[in-house]
Amino acid sequence: MYSFMAGAIFITIFGNLAMIVSISYFRQLHTPTNFLILSMAVTDFLLGFAIMPYSMIRSVENCWYFGFTFCKVHYSFDLMLSITSIFHLCSVAVDRFYAICYPLRYSSKMTIPVIKRLLFLCWSVPGAFAFGVVFSEAYADGIDGYAILVACSSSCPVMFNKLWGTTLFMAGFLTPSSIMLGIYGKIFAVSRKHARAISNLPENQNNQMQKDKKAAKTLGIVMGVFLLCWFPCFFTILLDPFLNFSTPVVLFDALTWFGYFNSTCNPLIYGFFYPWFRRALKYILRGKIFSSQFYNTDLFTQK
Repeated sequence: MYSFMAGAIFITIFGNLAMIVSISYFRQLHTPTNFLILSMAVTDFLLGFAIMPYSMIRSVENCWYFGFTFCKVHYSFDLMLSITSIFHLCSVAVDRFYAICYPLRYSSKMTIPVIKRLLFLCWSVPGAFAFGVVFSEAYADGIDGYAILVACSSSCPVMFNKLWGTTLFMAGFLTPSSIMLGIYGKIFAVSRKHARAISNLPENQNNQMQKDKKAAKTLGIVMGVFLLCWFPCFFTILLDPFLNFSTPVVLFDALTWFGYFNSTCNPLIYGFFYPWFRRALKYILRGKIFSSQFYNTDLFTQK
């Protein structure tokens, strides 16, 4: 178990670190969409670097060695980063919506200041929610015997009551997921219309539209993997208080790790669907990024 989880952590940390370095270093990648992807990679990197190692020890040893205060800090960051990821995906969906459905308005709508405001919301709202709910212990109001469980348990127990379990599922997962599904449904409907008229477009517009569609498809896959990985965990948080907290600890732990693996999958998806990421990774591993002029390299040229 240690070997398997350590492997997932290694891929999560270094895969997302490669994405962060690629977008930060290469000037050609400095676009509004990529800045959102960069911030999402930071989220996945932090999950792999600061959250997953402690969760690995707890899962394998079946014990929490780091005290209840750090348990709350750990769970707060865990919850914050999970919700932050889905907020980023929502922002990316909005970005792709304007790029494909309203291409003439895209450059005026999705500017760098707009991206900065979106990123501020993506980080601040989940952070305020997660730390506020966990450290106020509002999540435990009305749970019989919770204080005794905390005093006697050695496994970092955090259980959401009916109110906050429902709030977390609705506001942190279901609502943004529904918005994303609606947006991507609209994007692919418009894409089909574009496909009929694409032969009449000039070659440069045709190529750009093909790139936008491919980017939307790739990010749609990223969104689908996120929903697949995290839905069982969020749904269990919703149901557990209504089932008198009867979910086995082992099952809940397994579902949490299934959610973590989403952060492991993202750089693998980028590597499979984005040739520019594979080229950037090759240059990083060869150490070429230490050249002062290499940041102007054309990553999109087909070779």
